[in-house]
Amino acid sequence: MTNDTSTAADASADISHARTGMLYAALAYIAWGLFPLYFKRLSDVSAFEVIAHRTLWSMVFVAIVLTALRRWAWLGPVLRSPKLLGTCAVSALLLSTNWLVYVWAVQQGHVVEASLGYFINPLVNVMLGFVFLRERLRPVQWLAIALAAAGVIWLTVTAGRLPWIALVLALSFGVYGLMRKTAHLGALEGLTLETLILSPFAAVALFWWTSHGTSAFATGDAGHIAWLLLAGPLTAVPLLLFAAGARRITLTTLGLVQYLSPTIQFLLGVWLYHEPLAGARLVGFVLIWSALAVYSAESLWRSRR
Repeated sequence: MTNDTSTAADASADISHARTGMLYAALAYIAWGLFPLYFKRLSDVSAFEVIAHRTLWSMVFVAIVLTALRRWAWLGPVLRSPKLLGTCAVSALLLSTNWLVYVWAVQQGHVVEASLGYFINPLVNVMLGFVFLRERLRPVQWLAIALAAAGVIWLTVTAGRLPWIALVLALSFGVYGLMRKTAHLGALEGLTLETLILSPFAAVALFWWTSHGTSAFATGDAGHIAWLLLAGPLTAVPLLLFAAGARRITLTTLGLVQYLSPTIQFLLGVWLYHEPLAGARLVGFVLIWSALAVYSAESLWRSRR
């Protein structure tokens, strides 16, 4: 009787743990999905300056968090490892590229195409695993990649240009994830090190722009400055939620929840910002959504087996 009670209690605790993890992960992806609202608010600030502020204030915020948690012990060994520092420097460059293209895309009215980048990102991750990690792809995964490729080709033909914003976002974030996988740092620690590497450049750029009277700090009002300072917590808090959620739920579940973010971005682009989505362009999106449906269904089926 005692064993049955203990087993039931453990099962209940596991369910509660998973539900909490699902909530954390969903909140993280919802926050990321709502990012266009924030960056649209800063449309009159150049994307370069927005990224400089985002980098600097993110570093300040995560440093405060790590100090409160007393979690600085990892930094010493990292600083003594040139290889790890080099890896993180490359990942920092990829992250800043991803941020810059995304902010520019939102400010210039390309939210729908930016959302496409994060729709195809999981399939880009699969291809990167095949190319760099020698991971074997299953037939259904090849089918999903073929459908997504057909969608990208269709969008290129109908628009007369490559959907370069989507491809740069998907590839930069995919390679960034690959680099982070080899760095073996936690989400918070990794962001801290990356922003530490980028912050001197961001600080110099902001000082230059401000001293020449061209930055938002020099020409903007208090409201603008407050919005820019908010970039720190807005960057770090979803990451903390994601890290907490990822520890509590399976990778398959996490893989399904991740589509919340590009879906919200897509809906904002179409219904709030009224970006064009003509019939021909919609066909390309349907092909890519079909690829994701095939990929997700196969992943879910294998996890349940």
